[in-house]
Amino acid sequence: MKPARFFLFPCVALLGLTGCGVTSTSSQADLKLPANWKNAGGFPVASPNRDLSRWWGRFNDPTLNRVISIAIESSPDIKAATARVREARANRDSAYSSLFPNLTGGASTSSRRAHTENNGTFSANSYSAGLDASWEVDLFGKNRSGVDTAAANLGAAGENLNSVHASLAAEVASVYTTLRTNEARLKVLNDNIRTREETSQLAGWRLKAGEADSLEATQAESSLESARAALPSLQGSIAQGKNALALLAGRAPGGLDSILSSSRGIPLPPSSLAVGIPADVLRQRPDVRLAGYQVLAAASATRTVEATRYPSLNLSGSLGLDTTRSNKLFDPEGSAASIAAGITSPIFDAGRIKANIEAASAAEEQNIANYRKTVLTALSETEDALIACRRSGERLTTLEKATELARESDEVARQRYEAGEIDFLDVLDSQRTLLSLEDNLLSTRTDRTTAYIRLYQALGGGWSAGS
Repeated sequence: MKPARFFLFPCVALLGLTGCGVTSTSSQADLKLPANWKNAGGFPVASPNRDLSRWWGRFNDPTLNRVISIAIESSPDIKAATARVREARANRDSAYSSLFPNLTGGASTSSRRAHTENNGTFSANSYSAGLDASWEVDLFGKNRSGVDTAAANLGAAGENLNSVHASLAAEVASVYTTLRTNEARLKVLNDNIRTREETSQLAGWRLKAGEADSLEATQAESSLESARAALPSLQGSIAQGKNALALLAGRAPGGLDSILSSSRGIPLPPSSLAVGIPADVLRQRPDVRLAGYQVLAAASATRTVEATRYPSLNLSGSLGLDTTRSNKLFDPEGSAASIAAGITSPIFDAGRIKANIEAASAAEEQNIANYRKTVLTALSETEDALIACRRSGERLTTLEKATELARESDEVARQRYEAGEIDFLDVLDSQRTLLSLEDNLLSTRTDRTTAYIRLYQALGGGWSAGS
């Protein structure tokens, strides 16, 4: 298979950050990507413009759709991430203002009253107004690099919001699936308890009729109580699952109970899912995009520090007006104006600037290493999810057959026990086997649904540009 190459820094134009290219370490970000997924057998390849923003709708569970919608609307995590975007946007706008001159104005008035023996008492008023302007000319790009850093931080905040959207949807879907699994387990357990009650009652009748001894009746009663003992744990897990969903949705415990009362069982994954190619996934995943913005921010910060080695040019000017009458302020009796230019340059700083540049470069390298790790993690998570989807499907097919056979065997065992052809131990063994297989079947269905949830998340689903 011929590998594909994925370059981080040509994405600068795509991300809209002009002038944010990295020169010192960009060669280290060259990653080789596989052209296709290794474990995607049976999964079709889709076009890059496929829409995964609302993947949970493909599970055909209206309650799940509603719970995720509530969570996205009300989750404290979403609100906090949204506020961070607003903060980053304000910081970007503040940094952008450094590219322009700064103009301030002021006005004042004073009154003077004096008394002399020759002239008597007299008073005088004076009015003045002034404008002051200053501007740091961005000769070596220090301020522009600061703007680029703030713009990259804004992009990172936006991708963090997208990542929170995607993670929240996947987490809600996983907790919801576990809740429905526990509810299904409770139903299976109740059915099993009813069966054991019938068997225990039959054992009691056989004891009274002299067809069985007390050991058989005791074993039947012990089996019944053992099944009943599992009820509180399952009921507690169901209640805790509902509270967990309420927390994710930003509601108090019990806030979703009425919505969750409607159930279709464990959500079923779609029959087919187009997975695309690795390069498409990396472009779609918000965590990879976030890591890319962090690299751009670090690179711009390095250039900002490097610019402090060079001289800075500052221009300033002022205009002052003075008059003794307020209505003559703009027709003043006196005025003064000044303009000045100054250049400052570091001469000796005991290695401070050099150390700052070294620190910034090290931070940039850390972000590049983190980017590489994020890309590799994205590839690994997708492959793992593909493996889980395939293997859980294979296991589910086998367990469905085994469970169906166990149900038939349990029915035959109870019929033969009623006829007195076998003892109770055979019935007990068939009941245990059936309960174990039914529990494994539910676990595997959960694993399969969860695997598809993780696959959708690994493919970068759960968010959109309009989130």
